[in-house]
Amino acid sequence: MAEEAASDAPACGPLETASESAGAPTTEPSGEAAALESTGEEQAPTPQEPASQEPAPAAPAAPAAPVAAPPAPPSEDVPSAPLLLALEDVSDSSVTVSWEPPEKLGRLGLQGYVLELCREGASEWVPVNARPLMVTQLTVRNLALGDKFFLRVAAVSSAGAGPPAVLEQPVHIQKIIEAPKIRVPRHLRQTYIRQVGEPVNLQIPFQGSPRPQASWTHNGHALDSQRVNVRTGDQDSILFIRSAQRSDSGCYELTVCLEGLEAKAAIDILVIEKPGPPSSIRLLDVWGCNAALEWTPPQDMGNTELLGYTVQKADKKTGQWFTVLERYHPTTCTISDLIVGNAYSFRVFSENQCGLSTSAATTKELARIQKADIAAKTKGFVERDFSEAPSFTQPLADHTSTPGYSTQLFCSVRASPKPKIIWMKNKMNIQGDPKYRALSEQGICTLEIRKPSPFDSGVYTCKAVNVLGEASVDCRLEVKGKGTRNVLP
Repeated sequence: MAEEAASDAPACGPLETASESAGAPTTEPSGEAAALESTGEEQAPTPQEPASQEPAPAAPAAPAAPVAAPPAPPSEDVPSAPLLLALEDVSDSSVTVSWEPPEKLGRLGLQGYVLELCREGASEWVPVNARPLMVTQLTVRNLALGDKFFLRVAAVSSAGAGPPAVLEQPVHIQKIIEAPKIRVPRHLRQTYIRQVGEPVNLQIPFQGSPRPQASWTHNGHALDSQRVNVRTGDQDSILFIRSAQRSDSGCYELTVCLEGLEAKAAIDILVIEKPGPPSSIRLLDVWGCNAALEWTPPQDMGNTELLGYTVQKADKKTGQWFTVLERYHPTTCTISDLIVGNAYSFRVFSENQCGLSTSAATTKELARIQKADIAAKTKGFVERDFSEAPSFTQPLADHTSTPGYSTQLFCSVRASPKPKIIWMKNKMNIQGDPKYRALSEQGICTLEIRKPSPFDSGVYTCKAVNVLGEASVDCRLEVKGKGTRNVLP
């Protein structure tokens, strides 16, 4: 009885199911390959010996001339070896290889490719796919950690398998370690500035597989657990300070470690507050309509650089402060265009990113702007008396307003000495009524009526009184109600 000729390689092994493509490389296989133990029950094309797939009859029991095996197919019938066999990807459970079609496809045409695997220390090649597949990329899946093997691929035609292309280096399946990497947010790549009392909340994402260990330091020392809280998750680490103090300023360094690998990121935090006032100020000189000042920088700059100084002046008569210089950097200045006959005080504020200092350095002595020494002829000189009774240079104007919208009445008066201004509605004094706000500055008299209603319609009078007399002006205010008709008295 004739026996079947045994194949050189076992027939079964890890299986790979992939979508067939017409000889074009695929970037991702659509199926899966299962790494199974060889059973020897199914034969696969053996690229090691391109012998005929027909079984050869064995020699009969009786002495006779041996029957010769069928001749090997001509080299023109089988394809040549695939080109550019390369390893595309290796994970902890799979491996992907790709190749290019052979130069020669053979006279009978190409049926597909067979990928074979040979474990390190073994001598047999196990087919990965049981039948030829028309793909140029295959993935072997379900591999175990520690596996080490060789791979080869052969092109197959109906005449048999051609010579294989063998991967030069063995493939080692091992645990994939993703090196740790820290991704610092863009706004933290420069100095992170907070004001005293504000919270500090830093969320720093990182990468690494398996989960790395994260730790923080402040200026090279361990964090103060009483002030700083840290929470580390799988993908980020959060540093939180409830109320920042100036002592929290410095360099915070995050270190992420994994399997002897580490990544570091440094974040600079600056906690600032308003600066103190200049240490001292003095009036250097007064000449003409000018005054020279000098001051010294503040002892406490608020833990940051100064943006400059703000210089203000106030005359003795009004006591109102006016800014003459802003963000001025030198510590000496000259104030010009002062009014002859007035006496001035000066003050200087320090300024940083938090704003102006809470207090200012103020000059102790006044800068008196003296009149020029002119010899006046007193003969025939009659001193003019500038006193005058009140007179309105701009009267009140009748006004129409809308309910709910604040309105203002204006007039201007001239008098010397300064008159007392009295506002009345329908001849009734309205001084002290919170609905009205009266202002008088530089002879301009203003009455603001807050959110008027039709009830506020009427005749408003502004009366100016001084020791020389009095004057008054009137106007009518009409507040039109929605859907109603208001009649003024």
